[in-house]
Amino acid sequence: MSRAEVTAGAAGASGADGVRAATAATAKETDTGHPAGPGSPPRPVRLAWTLGLLRSELSITFRRWRTLALLAVLAAVPVLVGIAVKIETGDGGSVGGGGPDGGGGPAFIAQVTNNGLFLVFTALAATLPFFLPMAIGVVAGDAIAGEASAGTLRYLLVAPAGRTRLLLVKYATALTFCLVATLVVAASALAVGALLFPLGEVTTISGTRISFSDGLLRALLIALVVAASLIGVSALGLFVSTMTSSGIAAMATTVGLLITVQILDQIPQLHAIHPYLFSHYWLSFADLMRDPVYWDDLVKNLGLQALYAGVFGSAAWARFGVKDIAS
Repeated sequence: MSRAEVTAGAAGASGADGVRAATAATAKETDTGHPAGPGSPPRPVRLAWTLGLLRSELSITFRRWRTLALLAVLAAVPVLVGIAVKIETGDGGSVGGGGPDGGGGPAFIAQVTNNGLFLVFTALAATLPFFLPMAIGVVAGDAIAGEASAGTLRYLLVAPAGRTRLLLVKYATALTFCLVATLVVAASALAVGALLFPLGEVTTISGTRISFSDGLLRALLIALVVAASLIGVSALGLFVSTMTSSGIAAMATTVGLLITVQILDQIPQLHAIHPYLFSHYWLSFADLMRDPVYWDDLVKNLGLQALYAGVFGSAAWARFGVKDIAS
């Protein structure tokens, strides 16, 4: 298809359709400097085109009001937690701790008044079970289904991207959102913690003391682990997104599956399947606050996320490869 034909199609499309069509045509031409003819020989994978498509997807995703609203809600959680802790301890009271080993989120809350850096760990523990994965489910669930319902998916396939490359770009965008969303929570918590509480040496769960710089490094590692813990949810959402042409249905289904898995993980009678649920080891990031670090559950968590990414990523690729693109 020539650039003129694509441009003509874009001219007859509305809003996002035209933008998508123009983007596809531009990407196709800038790959080689001229439009590809029907008799052109096969070319190797064009890294520049792929990066251009990824840049376009990232720009579109992070400029949506829905995405900005999700990030704003995530940033507000540490603010609310910090203010609540400050109010509760303002009269000299204390915040209750968690389990005996101090590994859960509530145990971090007990340390917030002594060191604002613990607000980072508390906020991540508070958002990881629901808020963060829900936001990821919305973005990943809308990846393919949202394009189909808006009528822009066919324009994305005009350029010689191939369905596989487009799917990879969509997944890379979802993973980028995982990282950005987690860092937004961590940065917001660090800022609020520094404003409301003192900062200094950090007491680990094991009782040893480390410098503030080491604690800050561990906070960054914890944020990266939390982001990696959402890889499985992203792959699941992408697979659901290839199963329907309704963005709303895909997002609702992904969030519904997320809630179902969380419920199953809380039923003691189902303990046999708990180690295979993608959410089971989410809070293992607390082991990074031990001295020495406990790696067993962390490795199990990352391995489980990789397994879910492989299974549902492959399922999404198989489904999208035979999907009838009618819009």
